[in-house]
Amino acid sequence: MIWRAEVVDQLDLYWQMHLAPRLAGLTDDEYFWEPVKDCWSLRTAADGKATLDGMGEVPDPPPVTTIAWRMTHVAFHVLGIRSSAHFGDGSLTMDTARLPVTAEDAVATLERHYRGWRDAVAGLDGAALARSIGEAEGEWAKRPMATLMLHVNREVMHHGAEICLLRDLYRANFS
Repeated sequence: MIWRAEVVDQLDLYWQMHLAPRLAGLTDDEYFWEPVKDCWSLRTAADGKATLDGMGEVPDPPPVTTIAWRMTHVAFHVLGIRSSAHFGDGSLTMDTARLPVTAEDAVATLERHYRGWRDAVAGLDGAALARSIGEAEGEWAKRPMATLMLHVNREVMHHGAEICLLRDLYRANFS
């Protein structure tokens, strides 16, 4: 069995059958909708630079987050920055990222980072899957790359389901 193919197929199935179709037609109103008071979201400053709320210490319990926050988290923290660190030049960071301030740009950005991660992982061989993740992942540094691939799949599915639920709640409240 080729485990890389199984992990990539799992991510592809989730993306193609569940998340990508549910992102079609996402509006800016949905993207920034705050269903409860004190949500974390993506905020745009007067200078036009966008930032995510809560990049410091996370309170317990963590606040509810908007679709904008979740999509940005998945696109950059889960996929893009990891792709850059493990398969690129490491230049993509939250400081260098141009965060998407429209729903249309967010969907395209998430798609781009999903493809980048997916295609890089699909190119790994057995030796690459077994090698240590490395310092880019901190406490996971000595774990095999296969562990990181499984973790990324969990994160995409977990947050993707939350995005879909928020869309359902938005629709139920505003249609």
